[in-house]
Amino acid sequence: MPSVRRLRPVWAETPGTVPPPPGAPAPAAVAVQPGLDELGTPLADVTFVVVDLETTGGRAGTDAITEIGAVKVRGGEVLGEFQTLVDPGGPVPPFIQVLTGITTSMLVGAPRIEEVLPSFLEFARGAVLVAHNAPFDVGFLRAAAARCERAWPGFQVVDTVRLARRVVLRDEAPNHKLSTLAALFRAEVAPNHRALSDARATVDVLHALLGRLAPLGVTHLEDLADAADPVPSDVRRRSTLADGLPDAPGVYLFRGPREEVLYVGTSTTSLRKRVRSYFTSAEKRGRMTEMVRLAVRVDPVVCATPLEARVRELRLIAEHAPRYNRRSRAPERMPWVRLTDEAYPRLSVVRDVRSGTAHIGPFASQASAQLAVEALHETFAVRRCTRRLPLLPAAGAHACVLAELGRCGAPCTGGQDHADYGTVADQVRAAMAGDPGEVVAAHAARIRTLVAQERFEEAATVRDRLLAFARGAARTQRHAPLARCAELVAARRTDDGGWELVLVRHGRLAGTVRVDRRTDPRPVVATLRATGEHVAAPTAPATAAHPEETDLVLAWLEQPGVRLVEISGEWASPVRSAQSVRDAVAAVAVDLLLPRPPLLDDVPPARPGAGAPSAPAGPDVPAQGARRTA
Repeated sequence: MPSVRRLRPVWAETPGTVPPPPGAPAPAAVAVQPGLDELGTPLADVTFVVVDLETTGGRAGTDAITEIGAVKVRGGEVLGEFQTLVDPGGPVPPFIQVLTGITTSMLVGAPRIEEVLPSFLEFARGAVLVAHNAPFDVGFLRAAAARCERAWPGFQVVDTVRLARRVVLRDEAPNHKLSTLAALFRAEVAPNHRALSDARATVDVLHALLGRLAPLGVTHLEDLADAADPVPSDVRRRSTLADGLPDAPGVYLFRGPREEVLYVGTSTTSLRKRVRSYFTSAEKRGRMTEMVRLAVRVDPVVCATPLEARVRELRLIAEHAPRYNRRSRAPERMPWVRLTDEAYPRLSVVRDVRSGTAHIGPFASQASAQLAVEALHETFAVRRCTRRLPLLPAAGAHACVLAELGRCGAPCTGGQDHADYGTVADQVRAAMAGDPGEVVAAHAARIRTLVAQERFEEAATVRDRLLAFARGAARTQRHAPLARCAELVAARRTDDGGWELVLVRHGRLAGTVRVDRRTDPRPVVATLRATGEHVAAPTAPATAAHPEETDLVLAWLEQPGVRLVEISGEWASPVRSAQSVRDAVAAVAVDLLLPRPPLLDDVPPARPGAGAPSAPAGPDVPAQGARRTA
């Protein structure tokens, strides 16, 4: 018989009772009618088997068990212990030997898992399995049972890591490792990466955690199952909202009690699986839990392709402005930087695009647009005053301080004539629409000077200006060709051998369809063009769609394997474009030991020489009318 340790914890006593003093007669039994909330198995009557494994690695499917240690407890008393080494059938990796102290020679003559597993299952029969990081240990035991062709008994499992996350605060312990919790709760046995020692330490940790959970009403086994589940019960009960949703890509809309749209999301594979994830521990965002509590219905919108699903999500967000979506809802508010159309042009942050003048953008915020303006002002001597200047200077006009500093040619006083100022304006247009080399060179020189003077914060500010300009200019240079393209049809092979067809008009997704491998795609292309959405021509460089929608379309068109089928007009980008600036800025930051800036995640990498896929269409889908320019 194993030695018995009596560890009567607080949770082993009946709540609300006071034990009699020593020597006092036992109180008479009183018949009590239990309420519905008292039904269940008290934790004091539950048999737990606390188990720990040592293995040759971390993958249950390929690595093997080298040691099993387990302790059986009930009501705070140790009922038995189980410990054995296990021959893994191969050598123990050196780093595992260092970690656990279990060497290959120690396992010579040890029983194989086929001999050990039946004994362990008999030892744990009828008990609740407990482990620290239970998915690891239980995963190895289940894999061993499968290899031994034994049915897994289906134990109820308790994970002390998940219980600790519920009741151990960050100011008490920096993490929830077994060694940390054992030290916090003053466990009698210190864990040392040997199975039985770690299992004994886990027993003490389990008792301490149950003691903390008792005041929270966790006194029965059924309560313990809920306590280890981070999903509130009212949220989990709403999982029925996902019932009946299709197993297909599309968009889903959570609706509130007044039919208002609370949240719009998308799934590129299965609407049902994605919506179900909101009612599980996979969803960790507090605002989403709040949204789920308000939702009464989920409306699906099935889409033909993943691209259509992403685009519809953007459009529905812009249409309904759901309170729980944080993505851009109002593209008309996104600012642009314009070089005005007047005798002496100037840079201005605007909300619309007009024909006949240069623009870059749109930008995510007013602040980023202003940074782009400052980048151009730092590079070119373009005037910064906001009033409209006449072609001939007015009598009595006087120059500002920028003219005295040599940062402006002072066309307001005749210090610079119309032709000379026009040269400066042409340089600004060229940088905005094509090669940003002058802007990069000026800012790189300024950054090097500031770094040499150890003025790193100012150097970072200059870098941010350059990045803001590059972000806006690159977006314009990528969107403008597509905005001018009246129609573009492209195709991409699907995993099942069919085709995914996309119709784009002026940068807007006008239609998409999937074709299986047994269907000729040519008639489908003709039908797609005939039935696609009519899109009016926009004012370039603005497209006829939300800027993020055009970004999605471009990302799809530029992925490997996409083939052009039909194109009306030209689709190309300049060779020396702002897309390459991000690499230059990153190189400058590395050379000067500046913090590496974030890459322009809204602008994919440039491919030298072209802005469109150039692969031939092949025999199945012919390409017609595609032209490229550099």
